[in-house]
Amino acid sequence: MRLLLPMLLAVTALAAPKRPVTHEDIWLMKRTGEPVVSPDGRSIVFTLTEPDYDAAKQWTDLWLVPADGSAPARRITHTKGAENGVAWSPDGSRLAFSAKREGDEAPQIYILPLTAGGEAERVTSAPLGASNPQWRPDGKAILFESDYDPIAAERKARKWNARIYDTFPIRYWNAWLDEKKPHVFVQPLTPGAPAVDLIAGSHLVNSPGFAGVFRTSGGQALEAVWTPDGRSVVFTAFVNRDETMSAETESHLFVVPAEGGEPKQITARGQSFSDPKFSPKGDALFALHQKLPERGGRLYSLSRLARFAWPAAGQPALITNSWDRSVSSFSISPDGATLYIAAGDDGFDQLFQVPAAGGAVKRLFAVDRGAYSDVRPVAGGLAARFQTSIQPPEIVLLKNGAAPHVLLTNFNAERLSAIDASDALHFWFTAKTGKRIHNLMVLPPNFDKEKKYPLVIFPHGGPNSMSTDAFSQRWNNHLLASPGYVVLETNYTGSTGFGEKFADDIERDVLRGPAQEILEAIDEAAKRYPYIDKSRQAAAGASYGGYLMNWFEGHATQFKCLVNHAGAINNESQYGANDGGLGRELRMGGPIWEKGGQWNDQSPIRYSGSFQTPMLITQGELDFRVPLNESMTTFKILQRRKVPTRLVVFPEEGHWILRGENSRKHMEEVLAWLKAYL
Repeated sequence: MRLLLPMLLAVTALAAPKRPVTHEDIWLMKRTGEPVVSPDGRSIVFTLTEPDYDAAKQWTDLWLVPADGSAPARRITHTKGAENGVAWSPDGSRLAFSAKREGDEAPQIYILPLTAGGEAERVTSAPLGASNPQWRPDGKAILFESDYDPIAAERKARKWNARIYDTFPIRYWNAWLDEKKPHVFVQPLTPGAPAVDLIAGSHLVNSPGFAGVFRTSGGQALEAVWTPDGRSVVFTAFVNRDETMSAETESHLFVVPAEGGEPKQITARGQSFSDPKFSPKGDALFALHQKLPERGGRLYSLSRLARFAWPAAGQPALITNSWDRSVSSFSISPDGATLYIAAGDDGFDQLFQVPAAGGAVKRLFAVDRGAYSDVRPVAGGLAARFQTSIQPPEIVLLKNGAAPHVLLTNFNAERLSAIDASDALHFWFTAKTGKRIHNLMVLPPNFDKEKKYPLVIFPHGGPNSMSTDAFSQRWNNHLLASPGYVVLETNYTGSTGFGEKFADDIERDVLRGPAQEILEAIDEAAKRYPYIDKSRQAAAGASYGGYLMNWFEGHATQFKCLVNHAGAINNESQYGANDGGLGRELRMGGPIWEKGGQWNDQSPIRYSGSFQTPMLITQGELDFRVPLNESMTTFKILQRRKVPTRLVVFPEEGHWILRGENSRKHMEEVLAWLKAYL
C-alpha cells in the first residue's frame, strides 16, 4: 500500500481535467523582462517579476541564463526592491542596474560583481533617483539619467499649493506635469568622485520646449547612450513641447561632451527620432525615425530605421523607407552588418532582418502562432521573447535565427498545464469597402463545436494598434471567454501591421467605417463558424474601443449589452479636458470652432437619442487621456434615457486598471455584466 498510494495519486493528478482560466491565473503568472545579452553573447540577464495582489509582497529580481540553454535560469538578486534597466559591463564581469533598496529614498544605480562574487554596491546618490545606466566603453564610469528640479528649494519653502502653467501640455496620461526635467549624468567609478550633470545650465535645458520622451509608466526619458570612443553622449529630447497646441512636437538626437557642455542637435527639424544605438564598430548610429503629420495629408507615419554615418552624422539614410511596416524595436548583429527587427505584420508580431547598409527586409520565418519581440543576437542564433494570448512572455532561443524556438525560460508551465485554453483562430474576409480585414478568435474552455455559444466582440484600443495572439494582463481574451463565450477581435481600418495607408485611413473616418467593418466581421464569423449564436451578442472595449462602444450605442441594436472602459462620448469635451494637443484637431478635419469635419458627424453624443443598450461603464479617476467627465456624461445620458447602466470608478487608477485587487474587481464587474445579459 505504501507504494500503491503515491502511484494512485500520480495517476489521479495526470487525469485531472483542465479548467477555465481565472483572474488569479492571469495576475499571478510570472513575468519576464527583455533579454539583455552579455558582450560575448553567451549569457542573458533579465528581470523576473513574481506578482502578488498585495504590491508590498511582489518581487522583481535579476536572473541569469546561458544563451544556449545548457543550464536552467538562476536568480542572482534576492531583494525586495525591484531591479530595472540592467546593463553589462564591457568585459562582462559586472552588472549595473537601477533599484530602490533599504535606506534609499529613490532608486539608485547599483553594480553587482559576477565573476568575483559579492554584494551589489550603490554608486549614485541622485536626490530624485537614477535610471538607465550605461557603461562607458572603458568600464570606468556609468552614464545615467535623473530628474532635476530647478525650484526644489522654493518648492520646499513655499506655504501655498497651486499648479501654474503658461504653456500646454499640463498633464500626461495619469500625472500632472511640473518643473522637473530629465538630465544626463556621468558617475565616475572612482571612490568619492561626484556625478557630473552634462546638460546643466545649457540653452537646450533652459528652453521652454525642452522635454524628454514621456513614459506611460511615469516620468521622462532621454534614452542616453555613449559614443563609441566614450568622449561624448548621444540622447533624445523634444525641442518644442511648448508648441503642443500649435504644431506637432518633434524629438531629436543631440550629442554632448562627456565632461558636459551645450548639446549639439544632429537631426534636422520637420521629423522625429528616438532609440539611438551605435554599431559595434562605431562607424554608424541607428535610430527610429518618424515623419510628422501633414496638414490635410497623411497623419499616421510608420516608424522607420535611420542610419547616420559616424562621427559625421549628416543626413540619415532611411533603411526601411520602402518597407510598408512599422519597426517596433531593433538590435544590431555583433559584426554590425545586419539589423534585426521586431514588427507587427498581418496580425502577428514577427521578426525580420535587413542589411545595415540598406536593402530588402526579409522575414526570418513565418509566424502562425503567438508573438515574438525584443530580438537579440546571441552566440549560435537569436534570443527573443515569445508569448501567446494565454502564456506570458518567455525568453526563447532561435538557433541560427530560425524556428522552432527553444524555451530558455518556462516559469509558468505548471500553472498553464492546468488551464483549458486552445490556440487562437485567425481568418480574413473582404469588407464591403474592398479592404481585406484580419480577425482573431478565441474559443471557450471545454469547447464543443456541436454547441452554440454567445459572441463577445473586443476591438482593440489605439486606434493605431493591432489585436495579436499576445498575452494581456488587463484584458485577457481567454479570461473574457472563460464563462463560455467566443471572443472575436477584429483588426479594423486603423490597425497597424497592415501598411501605412491602412492605418492612416481611420483619420478621415474615425468611427463609422471601423464600426461597420466590425459588424461585417460578426456576420462573417457566424457564417463560417456555426457554433456562434448570433442571437446572443455583446461588445466590450477600452479607450478607443470604449469610444466604439459609445458609437454602437447610437448605431447598433444587435448587442444584448455593452462594456465601456474609458471611452470618449463627446469629441468637443474630450478635446478640452484631455492631455492631447494638435493631433485631435488634425484628425477631426479642422479647428474645433469651425465644427466641421468629424467634430459633430462622428461624435457619439450626437446620436444619444438612440441609446438603448444596457452598458457597464468603468473608469480610472486619474485618467487624463480620456478624463472621467466622458464616462460621467455617458452614464448621465443613459440614466436619463432609463437604460440599465452601472458606473464603476477606481479613484487610484489612471487610463489602465493596474493594481491587483482593483484589476480583480474590475474583471468581476465585467464578467458579471456579461453573464447578466448573455
